[in-house]
Amino acid sequence: MNRTITFNELRKIKDSLPSGSMHRIADELNMSVETVRNFFGGHNFKTGKSVGIHLEPGPDGGLVMLDDTTVLDKAIDILREVEKEEMQEA
Repeated sequence: MNRTITFNELRKIKDSLPSGSMHRIADELNMSVETVRNFFGGHNFKTGKSVGIHLEPGPDGGLVMLDDTTVLDKAIDILREVEKEEMQEA
């Protein structure tokens, strides 16, 4: 599924993920950690693959057009898990 979000929104999601999430996403989706990092704006294409993101300059860091939201969906699932755990602890 295609989706468009701002670069700053994408970075906020990445920065909100708990430690180890890049490895968890990579393991669960059977891809390299560098490929997951590339999804969130990294540029390591020697060990990671391109992930179908397209950047357009603009406000709020510009727009990011995602060809496939699988990595983003997994990251959002992790954030929901963390939120649920925090609510149960309160």
